[in-house]
Amino acid sequence: MPPAGPPPPFRPGGARRTPARATGPAGRGDQRPRRDPGGRRRQPLGLAYREQRNRWGLLFLCALLVVVVGRLVVLQGVDGAAYAQAATDDRMAEYPIEAVRGQITDRNGQVLAYSVGAERVVADPAVVADPTRTALALTTLLDVPAAELTEKLSRDSRYVVLARHVSTDVTEQVRELPLDTRTGLVFEDDPVRLYPAGAVGGQVVGFVGSDGDGLAGIEQTQEDVLAGVDGEKRVEVDNSGNEIPSGIDATTPAVDGGSVQLTLDEDLQYVVQQRLDTACSDGATTSASAVALDVHTGEVAAMASCPGYDPGRYNDTDPDLLGNPVVSDVYEPGSVMKAVTLAAAIEEGAATKDTVLTVDGHIQAGDAVVTDAHDHEPIDFTVTGILAQSSNVGSIMLAREVGDATLERYLRAFGLGSRTGIELPGESAGILEDSADWTESRAANVPIGQGISVTTLQMASVYQTLANGGVRVPPRVVSSVTAADGTVTDAPRPEGTRVVSEDTADQLTYMLEAVVGKGGTAPLGEVDGFRVVGKTGTAQRANPDCSCYTGGGYFTTFVGYAPADDPQYVVAVDLERPTSSAEGGQVAAPVFADVMRYALTAGGVVPSGTPRPDFTLRVD
Repeated sequence: MPPAGPPPPFRPGGARRTPARATGPAGRGDQRPRRDPGGRRRQPLGLAYREQRNRWGLLFLCALLVVVVGRLVVLQGVDGAAYAQAATDDRMAEYPIEAVRGQITDRNGQVLAYSVGAERVVADPAVVADPTRTALALTTLLDVPAAELTEKLSRDSRYVVLARHVSTDVTEQVRELPLDTRTGLVFEDDPVRLYPAGAVGGQVVGFVGSDGDGLAGIEQTQEDVLAGVDGEKRVEVDNSGNEIPSGIDATTPAVDGGSVQLTLDEDLQYVVQQRLDTACSDGATTSASAVALDVHTGEVAAMASCPGYDPGRYNDTDPDLLGNPVVSDVYEPGSVMKAVTLAAAIEEGAATKDTVLTVDGHIQAGDAVVTDAHDHEPIDFTVTGILAQSSNVGSIMLAREVGDATLERYLRAFGLGSRTGIELPGESAGILEDSADWTESRAANVPIGQGISVTTLQMASVYQTLANGGVRVPPRVVSSVTAADGTVTDAPRPEGTRVVSEDTADQLTYMLEAVVGKGGTAPLGEVDGFRVVGKTGTAQRANPDCSCYTGGGYFTTFVGYAPADDPQYVVAVDLERPTSSAEGGQVAAPVFADVMRYALTAGGVVPSGTPRPDFTLRVD
């Protein structure tokens, strides 16, 4: 049955066409917009997928942009200053600026120690292009072998020291070398410490180590004053380590150290050192020490020992000799201690200078017998005679009148058994046992200077007390300190302490003057034109080979002051003589006389205006 509706239009050629279907890329059916059952048009599936993918990509890009912008905000805004500072710091080089160490002078301003400008040549091997060539250019100027320089410049390091204490004239020549041979070189302050007086005063002044810090003497104890405060050179440099002339300069300048003025007199110090060196060259004296004090102030006018050392060459000295024996070495003083024993007896009312005692030539002390220098029949000595002729037996008799505990109290009041507090390192307190621990033999030995150990400075301080009317002033060696800005500060002065009455001190002065008078043990201690007061000491020296006194030799001592009628100086001398039996009055007294003679003369002290009194030493 034919289809309903009108027939298709007629086409020439007798053919009929049917409407063509649109095909998609794959030729699969009609891709025209379709309608869903509700009549709405639907997008093709491929186009919807692409649009969805584009939306997610856009969201990702937006998120990434937010992260990047946020990070930039943090870097530029929050952390920007820190990163900028880090970049600046990376271009900055830091070099120390050493403060110029202050001077040490004597009481008259004579320089004993000072520093001169010099530099330390250092290198950064990381920027040295040709170590061998640089070493060859520097070897002659720095006086360092080329091989050593090459080795240092080739190290895996950013800092090596090529030479120290190089004069500024030399470093200026190094700076003028071609750029390719001085690239990576840096110059740092490295002052040189000089000691123009050499060994004179060396043990007091001390020395500094390679790092510039004080290691001995005043250099050590006054380190905080002398050293100053180091600064820092902080400048901008280029990639080769060279300073940029117009770059950042954040340098902190150094604060130079202050100067220290001592109480020493360089001229007197020279005389003392020379006289001790002469004593040590006699073939029997192995060491010697001496100190001179101002009677009224306790100030040290001179202090020396032999062997001594030159602070500028301390590296060439036996380390055992780098101390100061005057304050650190102890010895048994012998009869110079009798002045303390007799002062205690007079102060306690047990005797006066004119009291007469019948003194035998020996005395029992526990299981030991103590004798005078030579055993003798009983002698009627005055107390003055006991001291003038250095009677051991008479001194022990007076000590027993005083009592052990009381004698110990006076010994400690005179400063024995404790440090003086002088401004020097390594001071010893000496050795003084409690009297409760003394045996009978020890109780007999202490009053005559055995069984007790002291320093030379302590013995000088004992006699300073007697010379100063019974008032002890602890010895001091620093006079003043001057800051870098010129401010002068006087060193604190310790208060004097009364040990014995002025009358007791006067009686001791009278008795001690008899020691150098007719019939005394030390006529060689006299000084022409001046009345001299003093006491000899000859103490047995312990023999280290047997831990006994046999064969140990002697310590010979002389301590005194002058003029007797107006004391100005105290001088203490002790000599260690392991192979000699000579007494203090023979070998120590002449050294004392030479030192005292110069001290009085150079100090302008007027000769004594009153004659020496007549002394009664014994009663017939």
